[in-house]
Amino acid sequence: MSTPALHTVQEAPVVFLHGVGLDHTVWDAVVPQFGERAVALDLPGHGDQPPLTREVSLVDLSNDVLRRMPEGPVHLVGFSLGALIAQYIASHHPDRVLTLACVSAVCERTEEEANAVRQRLELARTDFHESMRRAVERWFPEDGSGTESERAATREVLLANDVESYLYAYRVFATGDRDVATALPRIAAPVLAITGELDPGSTPEMSYRLQRAIPHCSVRVLPGVRHMLPVEAPDELIESLTTLIQGGAHDD
Repeated sequence: MSTPALHTVQEAPVVFLHGVGLDHTVWDAVVPQFGERAVALDLPGHGDQPPLTREVSLVDLSNDVLRRMPEGPVHLVGFSLGALIAQYIASHHPDRVLTLACVSAVCERTEEEANAVRQRLELARTDFHESMRRAVERWFPEDGSGTESERAATREVLLANDVESYLYAYRVFATGDRDVATALPRIAAPVLAITGELDPGSTPEMSYRLQRAIPHCSVRVLPGVRHMLPVEAPDELIESLTTLIQGGAHDD
């Protein structure tokens, strides 16, 4: 009886949630590996979803995503803001999450880290184009491994955002780690926190904070990689997600 159950778990849908200002296309190098069971959703206010027209909370965004997820339990993969949403869903709706992957995730920012993200939010309010330019530079520095085509594609997606909608979503990203912090110990599913060694915003230390807060959480830090794991290191990410889904996880 155990073999069919394991097969069911491994063949369950894999749901991918992107980061703030991006859309489902950030997963284009990853989702084909998981075939027809892969579902890459646009977050509220992003991609094909209607723009946000009012302030929203992490709960609002999570409930919206939950309504659009496939029925039944899934393997949930969240990147950046998507990871905060995935953490909320895993902690409040454990029956819907078989495994959880937190990709380039933030966790319990220090006051210095919180101040830095507040400054980025304020810059987006006052000079959206400059804010997006700095985001691309931060994720794909000229001396890094990103290609010009990756920079251009990311820049195009970022600049296509409705500015008001982006600001509402970014506010959740800037504060959501504190909103979900007390619920992290309630996550019962196996969890992988994976980030880049050189990520200046979703640092390796934040992944280890997740490991300390969540009962069954392993960590993988990718050497030489920055923030955009789905674009910069898709093969390593696919390997780690496959291992998690098959019943294990990497642990540094």
